[in-house]
Amino acid sequence: MKIEQTNDGRKGYFEALEEGKQAGKMTYTWAGDTKFIIDHTEVNEAFNGKGVGKKMVMAAVEYAREKNIKILPLCPFAKSVFDKTPEIHDVLFS
Repeated sequence: MKIEQTNDGRKGYFEALEEGKQAGKMTYTWAGDTKFIIDHTEVNEAFNGKGVGKKMVMAAVEYAREKNIKILPLCPFAKSVFDKTPEIHDVLFS
């Protein structure tokens, strides 16, 4: 599974692709230059139970670490991943 990011400076998304098919998409909105808000995560039904959502959240965490920015997970799914994964709290906007 491949995770790709698209970013236009104000909004963006992480997209999970498997064999050319969209497995899931997680959207975010920038809040200034130093943080973004994850506002929605969606997984294609055919890929339920395969960890697609978590893989997209972890790609966002990796991106935040590389760019030294913070994440505010407003999306209930993304928030639950942060709540269950203390080792990614370094990128959490508080």
